[in-house]
This record gives sequence, structure tokens and C-alpha cells, in this order.
Amino acid sequence: MLRWILGGREAQSSVEKSPVLCIGEEQPKNCFTELQVLKGHFDIVRFLVQIDDFRFASAGDDGLVLVWSIETGERLQELRGHSQQITAITTFTCSDGFTSLLTASSDRSLSLWDPGTGNRVRTISDLQSSVKCLLVPERLCVWVSGGEELCVWDKDFQLLCHRQKHSDTGITALVELPKNCIAAAVDKEIVIYSLTVSADPSVSVSVTETRRCSEHHDQIRALININDGMFASGSHAGELILWDSTNFNNLAYEHILWEESHPSCQTEIRLAAPKPSEMSIQHLTTNGRLILAAVGSGLYVYDVVSKAVVAYRKAAHDSNVLHTMLLSDSELMSCSEDGSVRIWEIQDLPLAAEPASAGFFGMWTFGRSSKQPGPQQKKVLEIPNLRTLELTGDLIGHSGAVQMFLSFGEKGLVTCSTDHLLILWRDGERQSRLRSQALFQKLEQNGGL
Repeated sequence: MLRWILGGREAQSSVEKSPVLCIGEEQPKNCFTELQVLKGHFDIVRFLVQIDDFRFASAGDDGLVLVWSIETGERLQELRGHSQQITAITTFTCSDGFTSLLTASSDRSLSLWDPGTGNRVRTISDLQSSVKCLLVPERLCVWVSGGEELCVWDKDFQLLCHRQKHSDTGITALVELPKNCIAAAVDKEIVIYSLTVSADPSVSVSVTETRRCSEHHDQIRALININDGMFASGSHAGELILWDSTNFNNLAYEHILWEESHPSCQTEIRLAAPKPSEMSIQHLTTNGRLILAAVGSGLYVYDVVSKAVVAYRKAAHDSNVLHTMLLSDSELMSCSEDGSVRIWEIQDLPLAAEPASAGFFGMWTFGRSSKQPGPQQKKVLEIPNLRTLELTGDLIGHSGAVQMFLSFGEKGLVTCSTDHLLILWRDGERQSRLRSQALFQKLEQNGGL
């Protein structure tokens, strides 16, 4: 595949590139052989959100929200109104099926936008603090903002109720749970709130704190729904915890430890001195059965049914992984501070890679959380069917850290970066077929050459 370089790119860490990950120009399993550069932002682009099957929006530190066509790469609308960086963005679909955009900014305001016209429909300014996260529950006709306080709003931007902050860090992530409950990440804790919606419009909505889950030892960096029965959280200390969505009990606890095997004894594990960034879980994603965790510069695939790690790559990138996605049960994608977007295939470990299993299990301890001050030395475990991640595609185009990506299936992939650019990646063979079909149709309409 042709590797497109838009600017000088250097790895943002001292880790040397592994020759194993340099797969060269020929990437037969990588369909993204065409790209289109989308310009419009003049600062870091941090967020991408899908509006419908044909449009998406981008937002970042310049305070702009731009609406794009996935099919042509055309900039459809420019949403101006925020004076500082965007801190959160999501879609909000009303009962009539119309989809709007919700944005929060460091200028301490919230806005509702019509992505079709670019008009700001509603806005709230002069909030007590900036909003860090937004949630639109599927089961309720309200939306929720999180920051120093938890606020519940109706579709007309009227404040229904709020709860004051309980930590200096505030609420950094929100997920919806069954029975009108919400899980909020607040520093090291997960706070469960229950929303009570009255049938009488004058009574409105009330919020009650029902439980605090305090299993983590460090700040929670990622919070996701797995399915109707489970949700998961990941911390700065490398802790992955699975929770029951109804009784909020701890179902499983995994702790990633950067350890090395003792040179004189392959069955003993010796603790190393890890950097905090090498342990931190930056992102979690799931397809309901598997969880993909971005831990430092590595990737780890966890099976929620067997509650075990099934595949891993300790050094998947040259720097921290920022965003991930499971394309299927056997294929996944990741992007990193090193400026690359990589496609991976889950494959069986070769027989010659047997020592890799020992090194890997030196990085993990298994069992429930016990809040002990530090892990003890472990024996290397023999777990069958452990697999590895094989690099099948390397998309090089950005000259800065790739913040996230958004997939539209066969229509393409969008990436955003600190280089102020978006790149629309397309399947080269599909685009060639479409161009040929369009040409033949035009010739038929004009009666041939």
C-alpha cells in the first residue's frame, strides 16, 4: 500500500520501533489505499461523532464544530458559537426522529445545534464550571451533563435537577444502566445515580445517589457499557473491573502489571518499576462479548464470558494508544500518539513464541480486587488458547497524535489529529469500481464516445 506522508512524524516516546511492526508497503489485508485530507480546523481536533449514515461532525480546541459528508468529504456546515475548546459532543435525537448536536465547551456553555442548517437552536451560558461529559439516555426523554456537578436537562434545555460535586476532579465519564440508573466516574469511585421520572410534568425528575463502588486504587480513565447485564471501568493504575449493571457488584478484576521474568528462573515473576503512563488504561471498547483495552502503548483483548485475556500485544504502537475499535471478533483497530492508525488480526501464537506467554503473564494478575497495597510475586500460569495480535494494516498520514477515528463501514474511515487535520480513508478497489460505474453511466447517457 502507498504510504502517504503529510508531514514529518516522529514517535513521541523513547521506545524504538519494533521491526516486527514494520510490515512494509505491501498490505494485502488493508483495504484503505485511498485518502482525502479534510481541512477546516485551526487547532487540535479531538472529537468525531456520527450524525447519520451520510454525515459526521468534528470538534476540537478551536471551538468549531464542522459537519462533513462521508461520501464526498465536503464540508457541509460550520457551527460557530463557542469561544473556547469543545470538551464534549454527542447527538440528541428527539421523539420526531430529528437528530441534533449537543456540545459543551470550556467557555462554560452548552449548545444545541441543527446540523442541517448550522444554526444554534438553544444555548446555556455562565455555568458554574465546564462540562466534561454528556449522556443521552435511550430510555428517557432527557439528557445529562457531568462535571463538577451532575445535571439533568429536558429537550428544551430546562434544568430538571442536579447533584453537587463530591470530588475535585468532578465527573469524567457517564454511562446509562438499566432501571433508569446512571454510572458516573468520579476520581477513583463509580457513583450510581437513580433517576426517577414522575408522570406529572410539574414534578419533573429527581436524582438519588444509590451506591458508591470504590474498588479502584487510582483515577478511573474509561467507563463503558458491555451489555444490559455488565459495564466495565479502567483506571490509571491499569485496573480493569467488570460490574453487574443491576446490583453493581464486582464480577471480575484484572490488574495489568509491567513486570519481567527473572533471568535465572523463568517461572518466577520479578516486579519492575513501571511508568504510570505504561500502566494507564486510556480507552475501552466492546462488542458485547470482548473488551479491547488500550493500556499504555499496548492492546489487550478480554473475553467477558470466560473472564480471561484471550489476546494481547504489549507494544502495539510507539507511544500511548488513544482510541480503539473492535471491527469483529477477529479484527480490531487502534490509533496512537505516534500518529499511526493500525489494523490488527487476532491470530494463534506460533510455537516459537512460547516465552512470550511468560512475559505476558508477568504483566497480569488474576482474581478479585482485595485492595492490597501491592501485588505479590506470581507463578507463570498456563492458560490455553492465548493468542496474539498480528499487524495487517498501517495507515500513515497524520503528522501529529491521532486522537480518535470513526468508521462508516464500506463508506470509509475518518481520523482526527493534533495536526489540525481530518483524513478520510477509503477502500481503493471499491472507489475504483464506483468511478468506473459512474463513467460507464455517463457514457451511456451521452450515447457513447
